[in-house]
Formats: sequence, C-alpha cells, structure tokens
Amino acid sequence: MSKIISYHNVSVNQAEQIVLRDVNLEVGEGEFVYLLGRVGSGKSSFMKTMYGELPIASGEAQILDYDLSTLRRKQIPYLRRKLGVVFQDFQLLTDRNVEENLLFVLRATGWKDKNAMKSHVMDVLDQVSMANKAYKMPYQLSGGEQQRVVIARALLNMPSLILADEPTGNLDHETGKEIMDLLYSISKAGITIVMSTHNIIWPEQYPGRKLYFTDGKISEEE
Repeated sequence: MSKIISYHNVSVNQAEQIVLRDVNLEVGEGEFVYLLGRVGSGKSSFMKTMYGELPIASGEAQILDYDLSTLRRKQIPYLRRKLGVVFQDFQLLTDRNVEENLLFVLRATGWKDKNAMKSHVMDVLDQVSMANKAYKMPYQLSGGEQQRVVIARALLNMPSLILADEPTGNLDHETGKEIMDLLYSISKAGITIVMSTHNIIWPEQYPGRKLYFTDGKISEEE
C-alpha cells in the first residue's frame, strides 16, 4: 500500500498561534480516515495544510509526492488537481447550472476538448446519481443533491485523495447516510478519504481509522 500522506514532527500555526504540534502520521492508499475532535481542535487547519491553504510551520510533510515544507504558490494549483475537496457549505457557483459548475472546473484545470469535457462531466454525475439533474441550478437542488454535485466536482480530475470537511454537517440523518454510502463506496474503489466529522455515529456504521484531535495533538487513542 503506497503512502498518500506523510507527516513527521509537524507543527501547524493559525494567526501565529500553535494549533497542532508534533504531528506524526502516515496514511495509505484507499484508507478511510476520520478526523475527530471539538470545534477549534485543529481539524480544519490540518486539512487546509493538505491542500496548500495553510503552510506547515515546521517539520516535514508530503502529500501525493508534493513536499509541503517547500511548496511554492505556483505549485498549489497542480497539487489541487490531484485531490478533491468536499466542503460542508457546498461552495457551488450559484449563477450557473450543475453541468456548467463542473465544466468550469475542467476548464480551470486545463481541459480543452469540449466534447470530451461534456462526456466526462456526465460520467462523473452518473457516478453520484445526478446525471438527470445536470441542467438544474444549485438553488433548485436539495442539500443532499448539492453535496452529491460537490462530490462529483471532487472526482473530476480522478484524484488519489478526497478531503471531506464535515460533508454531512448541514444534512439530516437520512440524507447524510446517503452521502456516507457514496463516500464509502468511493474509498472501496481505492481512493483515500480523509473526513472530519462531529457525528460519532458514522465511525460506528462505516468503520475506518480514527484520528483524535485533543490539546493541540493528534493521536489514534481517544
């Protein structure tokens, strides 16, 4: 099993304050990993370091063969093309329909062939059972449907890693369960999933590796 994420003696700062220290962990291909802890415990900050939004303060960290300690701003778009991010608040473009939301991402990441782009968008929407809603605007979709589109967006560039930040946080239990079913099936296909959640039921229903965030540290024991 190849390593997707590797952190050694890493510290993470937010506004010059230490949020996490002595982070040591490795995550392999196809793992489903939960980030568990209270609000403000550093889960989101940790996730931001993985997609280049927040630099690591010290230590050594690699993600998808990118060295986060030496990552330059111009490299960040290339890193982000290799991973997908699923946000709690969707962050869909409200002025265009589902298909155009996804085509926008493909154009931004260098795709040129219009027919290939449309075909790929429909394939990915089909994976999340949203191909029949491609023409709809985000406001015409339920929360669960919007989150399916966000997962489709995360899958567009065939990533090795998906980061999901409270992906069921704004959804009712049944809809959240549908999203968990979808994410879990994606991980079974070999894509690594790192997911933060406050919902203690999910790790029981969908077994995975648990990382606990307490007192500025990450551990595998509660």
